[in-house]
Amino acid sequence: MDVRWEALAPGVVRARLPRWDATAGAVAGATGALMVDTGSSLAEGAALRRAVRSHLGLPVVRVVLTHPHFDHVLGTAAFSGVRVYGAVGVEGVLRHGREALQNDAVRHGLSPSAAAQAVDTLVLPQHAVSGELTVPLGGGRQVLLANVGPGHTGHDLAVLVPGQEPGAPTVVFCGDLVEESGEPQAGRDAHPAHWPAALDRLLALGGDDAVYVPGHGTAVDAAYVRAQRDELARRFASC
Repeated sequence: MDVRWEALAPGVVRARLPRWDATAGAVAGATGALMVDTGSSLAEGAALRRAVRSHLGLPVVRVVLTHPHFDHVLGTAAFSGVRVYGAVGVEGVLRHGREALQNDAVRHGLSPSAAAQAVDTLVLPQHAVSGELTVPLGGGRQVLLANVGPGHTGHDLAVLVPGQEPGAPTVVFCGDLVEESGEPQAGRDAHPAHWPAALDRLLALGGDDAVYVPGHGTAVDAAYVRAQRDELARRFASC
C-alpha cells in the first residue's frame, strides 16, 4: 500500500487510507512518533508503521485509537510493543466484542481471512483516558488526549496537537465525530443525543483557528465543525 502523507503543520501529517477513506495521523516527537489510528487490517497497519519511519525518520512509540471501529483499530497489532491509548471503556469493547468487530469488517468488504487475522492478534489499549491526558513527546512537543464522547460511539477520543512554531496551527484529530466525505454515520453504538455536545467540547478545545481532521475526508475548519454540529442537533432532535 502506498501511503501518501499530507502535511498539516510542522511534524504533523495525515494519510487518507484507501477503500474507506479513513484517516491515520502521525505526530513527530524528539525520538519517536505518535500514531493516530492504525487502519483496517494488519497490512494497513504495517504499511503505516513503515511509512512513518520513512517519512518522519522516527519509530512509532505511541498509538492513540480515536474510537473502537474496525477501520481505525484493526491495524494495531502491527504496532506491538508500543504504548496504546484509548478512551475509558475501549479496552472492554475490543476485548469482549471481537466477533462483532470481525463481522463488521467483513460486512464492509474486508476479506474474512484478513479480518480474522487482525482480530485474533488485536493489541488492546493499555492506557485508558478519562477526561484529559497530556502526553509529552520530547523536544518541547506534547499532545492532549481528550475523552470528549460519547457521540459517534460511547468512547470517542480526540487528539489535540498545539502548534509548536510561530504561526503553526493547532491540529485536532477528531475521529469519526466529524466526517467530511459523507454524512456522519450513526451506528448502533452511537449516542445521538450527546453527539452535538461532544462537538461543542471539541470546538472549545481547538478554538476557531485550529485545523480539524475528520475521521473520513479532507481537513476542515471550525465553521465546518460548527455547521455539522448544528445539523446533527437537527437530525437527532427527537432522540
